[in-house]
Amino acid sequence: MSNPMKDAVVTMEEVGGRTLRTATWRLDKPTDHPPILFFNGIGANIEAVAPLTEALPDRGFVMFDMPGTGESPDPLIPYNPFTMSWTAAELLARHGLGEVDVMGVSWGGAMAQHFALQHANRTRRLTLIATTPGMAMVPGNPAAFTKMANPRRYIDPEFMNEHFATLYGGVDKDGAEHQKDSHIGRLKPPSPRGYMYQLLCMLGWTSLPALPFLKSETLIMMGEDDQIVRPINGQILKAMIPNSRIEMIKGGGHLFLLTHADESVALIRKFLDAPETATETGRDRAAAA
Repeated sequence: MSNPMKDAVVTMEEVGGRTLRTATWRLDKPTDHPPILFFNGIGANIEAVAPLTEALPDRGFVMFDMPGTGESPDPLIPYNPFTMSWTAAELLARHGLGEVDVMGVSWGGAMAQHFALQHANRTRRLTLIATTPGMAMVPGNPAAFTKMANPRRYIDPEFMNEHFATLYGGVDKDGAEHQKDSHIGRLKPPSPRGYMYQLLCMLGWTSLPALPFLKSETLIMMGEDDQIVRPINGQILKAMIPNSRIEMIKGGGHLFLLTHADESVALIRKFLDAPETATETGRDRAAAA
């Protein structure tokens, strides 16, 4: 089994009074593509989605563990989407990065929306995976939420194995069972404070009023069988974001990025590689001026 972390440059970064474990891939390699800034799901460590960096080997990546998750120390005080977006922008600046493609899954998809709104000049294209516009969302399956809130899903493989379909759906595809086991093996439980502060971060937050002003070309990806984030939430995002398109992953659950990896990566690559639109070209000229 390959280890996507073997090529990562992992550092502990002090930003705005917080210490964050940061991983980057291929930032020193010549490429025609901007790097990807990736925001992870709630409670998830970098390793959970690191396989994506292997699936897109021609691009650089920047990821970090949120305070109290993975190997980032516990946060001393709560944070919010504004301060974490500023923190992410500071990390990019430290690595000499300007414009990036921004991507986020689930909770991280909300962070990605906020970053793209707060730092429009740093965001080329935006990919939103299995996510919502925040508090103004259509709720998922109550059984999935009950199990998702149970910390055993991080530390008890038997619990996770038993309830995986309820939590994430989309596990009847060839190879999905292997992906499930691999994903469980990469998880590291967040601290209780880290998990609570991530929940508090988005309490009362919604992107809905601001989405019509989101300038970046946006790809919205939703799992047809997602038990946590109902697919209709993607339709809401599509209706509110001007330059957006939506792709529904047939049979995909909340983790379709892993269980339907080939299909997901193909859609992401097609979106990121598409020629620049008139809107993007005009924005680039305005920034240069």
